[in-house]
Amino acid sequence: MATISSTQLSDMELNSLTQIANKAADAAGEVVRKYYSNAARFQFREKDGDGPVTCADVEAEQAISSVILEAFPSHSIYGEETGWHNRENAIMPNQFVWVLDPIDGTSSFVGKDNCAFGILIGLVYNGKPILGCIDQPILKLRWVGVKGKGTTINGERVSTLDCCDLGKARVHLKVPNYNDDAKKAYDCLSKKVGKKLFNGNCVVFGELASGFVDVVVDCALDPYDFLALVPVVEGAGGVVTDWEGRELEWNAETPVPEGGFKIVATAGKTIHQHVINALSQ
Repeated sequence: MATISSTQLSDMELNSLTQIANKAADAAGEVVRKYYSNAARFQFREKDGDGPVTCADVEAEQAISSVILEAFPSHSIYGEETGWHNRENAIMPNQFVWVLDPIDGTSSFVGKDNCAFGILIGLVYNGKPILGCIDQPILKLRWVGVKGKGTTINGERVSTLDCCDLGKARVHLKVPNYNDDAKKAYDCLSKKVGKKLFNGNCVVFGELASGFVDVVVDCALDPYDFLALVPVVEGAGGVVTDWEGRELEWNAETPVPEGGFKIVATAGKTIHQHVINALSQ
């Protein structure tokens, strides 16, 4: 069982947390690959109108949680499929909360759609995302971002490429379908960007961190959909905020906004301000 202090986190402590995140991603990846190689092994059902869920989702999340709780029994976990572990600890000062989406993009996983899905493991400390992992277990690509320590893909450092011209930017967009104001803001932005791409799930945030995409605009999100992405993008030099340009924070008592969270991830400060300006017009 590892021990983490409740004060400023040291490099040794961050390294310990990162090792467990990697071990958890390895465990989930084994589950996902097992089912991906033989679709006949799993069944799926629709989850309250929010897309499919499979036994692979549940088993992968259980594998992640087991690794984390073995190392850090007092840490809290909030997962998309199995909910809370140690929720009573989550509201305590200096508490760690792991936020999990075992298969982000289950529809793509079920349909074997260009590997447009991934495993998300995030860690929030005192309300701030400090560690994030995006793992694509079929292509064996893993982005890991740690606050203050940068972002890597498969152990190699990556960085964003800040684009100064919104009209030339490569932008991934998710269309709002629930709110007139959000739709108006989205339409205003979409008219000003260069190349438009759509619905790439979590892997596109890794592509942003690696310099292949300039902007990702997403919406209708739950905490487990985006908290792991923040350290990955920021560690590579990018910026992640809500649509109003505010820092993203979260704790166990933070309500999900009506229609979900809306986020903007950009390659740098220059393009970020252009996007926020466009969304506010």
